[in-house]
Amino acid sequence: MFPPLSDVDLLDGVHSRTRDRMLHLARVFPVDRVLAVFRANAGLDTRGALPPGTWEDFGHPDEKPWSESDYPGAGAAPTASLLRGHYAGHFLSMLSLAHASTGDPVFRDRAHEVVAGLAEVQAALAATGRYSHPGFLAAYGEWQFSRLEELAPYGEIWAPYYTCHKIMAGLLDAYTLTGSDPALDVVTGMGHWVAGRILAVAPEQRQRMWSLYIAGEFGGMNESLTTLHRITGEPVFLAAAAAFEMDALLDAAAAGRDVLDGMHANQHLPMLVGHLAQYEVTGDRRYLDAVVALFGQVVPGRTFAHGGTGEGELWGPAGHVARGIGRRNAETCATYNLLKIARGLFTHTRDVRYADYAERATLNHIAGSRADVDSDVSPEVLYMYPVDAGAVREYGNAGTCCGGTGLESHVKAQESVWFRDDESLYVLQYVPSRLRWAERGGTVALRTAYPRDGLVALDFDLDGPVDLRLRVPEWVPERRALVDGVLTAAKDGFLRIRRDVRRGDTVTVEFPMPLRLVPAPDDPALVSVELGPTVLLARDDATTTLEVAPAAHRELDCSIGFRALGGDLVSALGLEFEPAWSGGDRRYHMYLRVADPVIAFPGAVTEVPDRHDAHGWSFLTGLWASGGFPTHTSFLESVHRNARRAATAGLLGRDEVITVLAAAAASTVSGAEPRRSEILPSGDLTVTGDLVTWPLSAAIGAGEPMPAVRIEVAGERAPSGWYTGAPAVSVVTHGAVTSVALTGGVVAGRPLPDGRHVVRAEATDPAGRVVHATREVAVDTTPPSVRARVRALGPHNVEVTLHADDEVSGVDRIRWRTGETFWGVYQEPFTRALHAAPQILEFTATDRAGNTSPVQRVALPAAGT
Repeated sequence: MFPPLSDVDLLDGVHSRTRDRMLHLARVFPVDRVLAVFRANAGLDTRGALPPGTWEDFGHPDEKPWSESDYPGAGAAPTASLLRGHYAGHFLSMLSLAHASTGDPVFRDRAHEVVAGLAEVQAALAATGRYSHPGFLAAYGEWQFSRLEELAPYGEIWAPYYTCHKIMAGLLDAYTLTGSDPALDVVTGMGHWVAGRILAVAPEQRQRMWSLYIAGEFGGMNESLTTLHRITGEPVFLAAAAAFEMDALLDAAAAGRDVLDGMHANQHLPMLVGHLAQYEVTGDRRYLDAVVALFGQVVPGRTFAHGGTGEGELWGPAGHVARGIGRRNAETCATYNLLKIARGLFTHTRDVRYADYAERATLNHIAGSRADVDSDVSPEVLYMYPVDAGAVREYGNAGTCCGGTGLESHVKAQESVWFRDDESLYVLQYVPSRLRWAERGGTVALRTAYPRDGLVALDFDLDGPVDLRLRVPEWVPERRALVDGVLTAAKDGFLRIRRDVRRGDTVTVEFPMPLRLVPAPDDPALVSVELGPTVLLARDDATTTLEVAPAAHRELDCSIGFRALGGDLVSALGLEFEPAWSGGDRRYHMYLRVADPVIAFPGAVTEVPDRHDAHGWSFLTGLWASGGFPTHTSFLESVHRNARRAATAGLLGRDEVITVLAAAAASTVSGAEPRRSEILPSGDLTVTGDLVTWPLSAAIGAGEPMPAVRIEVAGERAPSGWYTGAPAVSVVTHGAVTSVALTGGVVAGRPLPDGRHVVRAEATDPAGRVVHATREVAVDTTPPSVRARVRALGPHNVEVTLHADDEVSGVDRIRWRTGETFWGVYQEPFTRALHAAPQILEFTATDRAGNTSPVQRVALPAAGT
């Protein structure tokens, strides 16, 4: 089992940065603001508090807390902020988790204050007599639930059971983590209300409800109801949990069918967390098998380098990673729930792959989703952690779903470090922490600078035998590590260490920390750059994919040479990188494209083109396909073998082969001394002193090599990497050719239209051999269109929504100002107070290519008109 948070102290490290910043918000954000939407709905005094904002805001000024009987109907009912209440549930969970993980009573007291406020609201709603059960609790009327039962769409309603789950989850956390008995009373009442309502709906109708996009999203209702059953023992809650199931998804998983394409990722992931809870209570293997299958369909085949998933909140086809990159990838909520699933699956399977995923996602996506700033009002987290070229992290998100899960994620970083079963103590994550092991009468402390280096120390403050299982990360070559200085191989992903320890003993483990290029599964030339467990982000203002030439930087083990710059920055491949967990705000590239124009080795760069055949094979792709070499001699042997193959295929001429062999001998790869090169007509490859002797028969490369072909682009390229004026392409060749052609309808010299183009050229030589070249060209010559919508919010305020469209490079930012403000960047709806005289609001939009629309204007009326 995983130990409770109260048994694990988080020590200084990468995760303590985000923890400390979120604990600051937990201490200072007013509880009255959390409760404001609930009190307003119940007709209670809001004490002058404003809600957190965005999705967690007061409803429409004319909205009423309608029951199912007096709801005026779609179109007639003025509504707004229909997800309100969810953020308060997350906030209550954060306070409860913060108390459990720190022991600080201030968080317990604040959690109890929230619970008391919710209890007061629940009682006030019950006193009206207008709702179906006295346990009903929400920040709006019961009408959203009745309309869902009638299959109302998203827009009229907004995922009412999703919000219900967040409130129930917060109350359950308050009970289990802070000892609040009133929280159990409130959530038990909610559970009876939910059970009475949902069990009265016909099963077929429930399936139709849950299939509705977003409207039918129910979060982890099955998890909360199962937990409530565990606490109270009441069977009705387990029966109600089973009502929150999607039969089609469970049946497909059981049959091994992948039906995720087009599904909303975070609409479905929380229910898998609930299925694990149902399995634990019922023992029904169908639940566990379904979650194992569905997790395997997401990780790794729909997962980006940092552990995130989805584009525009939706899953794409299986195996689409490079092909799934868009402008809105990786909703942080989805990763939050994938981590819960991975944690549960490890509990039941002990499979190391779930711990491997947890490291990738917790370190890179979750830790990286929190800005490195303090705030008194906002969680300063990411909704999306985008992976497209030249992405920008947009922190904030008070009141949104990812703002809510972010409140929780950053106060429980130590929850999955340690794991115990009847035999062993597992170390799953290398997060600095201290485990209090009450059964053994002592502690075990994990000291490390990981992920900044690979040295880990376990300090024992207890006596007696221990059976340790230490995870060796998936990126460590052959999963082998130094244990107290001895190279040791893992079994099933874990080092097993049995010791009879005494207080003061230390066990050390050291992992290598190579810088690696990790290819996307569906495009080997598109790579992430990873230093040990850390995904690195290339800092660059371009918004088109950056190309890198790694051949001259590869070491024998296929890793990339780099230089640490200080401040966690790294220099490699001619670029500057920051960790994905930095919390920074620079424009970045998570993926780069490998494009080696010439054959090169460390310390020896040639001018020989690295030509590719029709199948994409080249000398360099063949050389490094094995993933590296155990010795310098095996590297030279592979150079020799692949050079001869390239010559036989017409990709290298004889003189070029000799040049490549000489460069390999002279290379300083992995610290090798440069050597001279000698060519003999036969014999064996030998290395003697400073001489490499290469056997090369006269027939190798005797013919003319294939021509080299290159695509050139004429036009001015913006700093973004886009051409903002229409460019034209041409083809340049070296060597004898009989024909040159551009494919895909591209015509040499003719301007390319707007769009992302993959331009392909092919040249044929006199022997009929065809050589190919490819170049990506991004063109956007048109600024975005932008418009404003102004909606009255009573006589003194208006809500302004600015919306921009750009179907080519995408919208980068919208800016606005009035006569009394500077230009501001704001893309969510915002409220403006009306003045005695009309106001003029100016606005404009810029796309990711750098085109800016003309300034437009909208008049805001005078107050009271």
